[in-house]
Amino acid sequence: MKVILAKAAGFCMGVRRAMEIVMAETNKKEGPLFTFGPLIHNQQVLDLLETKGVKATDDLNGLKTGRIVIRAHGIPPGQHLALEKTGLRVIDATCPKVTRVQAIIRHHTNKGRSAIIVGDRDHAEVIGLMGYSKTPAHVIQGENDVAGLPHLDSPFVVAQTTQNEKNFSSVVRALKQRFPDLLVFETICDATQERQQEVRTFKDQVDAVVVVGGYHSGNTQRLAQISEAEHLPTFHVETERDLNRNKLSGMKIIGLTAGASTPHWMIKNVLKEIEEIHSRRKIFLTRWAKQAFRFLVLSNLIVALGAFSFAYAASILAGREPNLAFPLLTFLYLYAMHVFNHFLDKGASAYNDPDRATFLQTHKGLLNITGITAIIMALALSYMIGVVTFIALIALSLLGIIYSIPLVPEQFRHKSRYVKIKDIPGSRSLSEALAWVAVITVLPMLETGGGKLLPVIITGLIVFSWSYARAIFFSLFQVQGDLMVGAETLPITLGERRTLLLLKIVLLASAFILIISPILGIANCFCYLMLVPLFTLSLSLVAYEKQWLYPGIALEALVESNFLLTGLLALIWQIFLWQP
Repeated sequence: MKVILAKAAGFCMGVRRAMEIVMAETNKKEGPLFTFGPLIHNQQVLDLLETKGVKATDDLNGLKTGRIVIRAHGIPPGQHLALEKTGLRVIDATCPKVTRVQAIIRHHTNKGRSAIIVGDRDHAEVIGLMGYSKTPAHVIQGENDVAGLPHLDSPFVVAQTTQNEKNFSSVVRALKQRFPDLLVFETICDATQERQQEVRTFKDQVDAVVVVGGYHSGNTQRLAQISEAEHLPTFHVETERDLNRNKLSGMKIIGLTAGASTPHWMIKNVLKEIEEIHSRRKIFLTRWAKQAFRFLVLSNLIVALGAFSFAYAASILAGREPNLAFPLLTFLYLYAMHVFNHFLDKGASAYNDPDRATFLQTHKGLLNITGITAIIMALALSYMIGVVTFIALIALSLLGIIYSIPLVPEQFRHKSRYVKIKDIPGSRSLSEALAWVAVITVLPMLETGGGKLLPVIITGLIVFSWSYARAIFFSLFQVQGDLMVGAETLPITLGERRTLLLLKIVLLASAFILIISPILGIANCFCYLMLVPLFTLSLSLVAYEKQWLYPGIALEALVESNFLLTGLLALIWQIFLWQP
């Protein structure tokens, strides 16, 4: 069985922006927080927001203090004025795509033109759009409604941003036949068009389509309608509990898409459930291999193995005689720290990666035992290596645990924005990178008395840039869940576009260091071999940007495999090219 996941599935730009605005406001704790009507058409997300103190309301009576957010659909100008008169601080989260349509209607109706809106008359966005018209606005749903329009002078037409593209095109053709001077504005959101087109491309590729999203979400309903129009068996579900397992079990290829108001964790839950339906039909060996791979990734063993390989490569990069003591120390320490911090950060995991959260809960005892065993073995190994290494590792271990522990007394936490070190914006990525540098580069340098300083510095820069890039990369996968728990990570602080730019700069800087160091005689030619995993790591970034792979186990394993590759290349170098 194969599941084809639509690239555009999930939050659109407008919904994501509205969610980010609301979640940023919840973290400010500046009094009551309301949304004027439901923020988005997804009941599960609305229930979650309510647990965080965000209340949806249409009744302004008695509201005098606090903040109120205008939802992504927008509202009429009259309602906006009414909000301002309440004394509440008004925060406008209207989607910029909707704002553009509002501006078009206001501008052209001010000139006396007549507005025609193709959309659902009772939809919040359309109600808002009608409020911006200075002349009577006419709402129609399909080409059959064109004949019922009165005579109009200088009409123009816009579409509700989530309208069916084909429906809008057919309406425009009918309108032009009746109104030759019709002015047409293509206002269907690009994300909507892409989502709808992806559903159409499922034809002849899949046996059925599963659409995830609110039952009352207009854009989600349209995706299901488009799928049905293509004569595809279609299942519209809100959560994984709504899946028809009996019918899906007979399908070989399933297309999966989601409405613009559907968060990633709900899509992941549905995807996981579909895969589990069919995993029962696989032969034992295939099922075992998949479960073993999943365990390797979710248990953090693949992270630790990647760090082991990277530490081995770093020893060659620094000009040291390779041995397994420090790479093994790296494996044990980073495995333990990742296990402990995942448990301490379980709130975000429930939203970022439900599969991992379930795995952690199921194997909590085993992981705790192995984590404790790993840190004990790391301390024992460090003591065997030397007293300096032992003391340094104790300090690193304490820092690793303190990172996720509240440092502000409980009675003062409500007054402080930063209770833990991890609450500091961008600290997660930076602390992970510094931990990798400390255990891979600093500890060996302390024990060996320094060695050649310049190769060590170059090695430290490479280790920092790669591990920092890795941490930033994974933080991009976790934005929605981090927003829900109020974590201020780098992508939340900078935004996705700037974070991606920073990630590319870090990788380019690393490439420059690897190329220039042997030329200047600072490091050996192993630098050139390290360009191979750096290139494949960059390809992982491209796969994420182009949405070739959806954030999950496969993409995570792809990123970690680049660190495993460094160890393989280091072994090849040692066997065939090492010169002591």
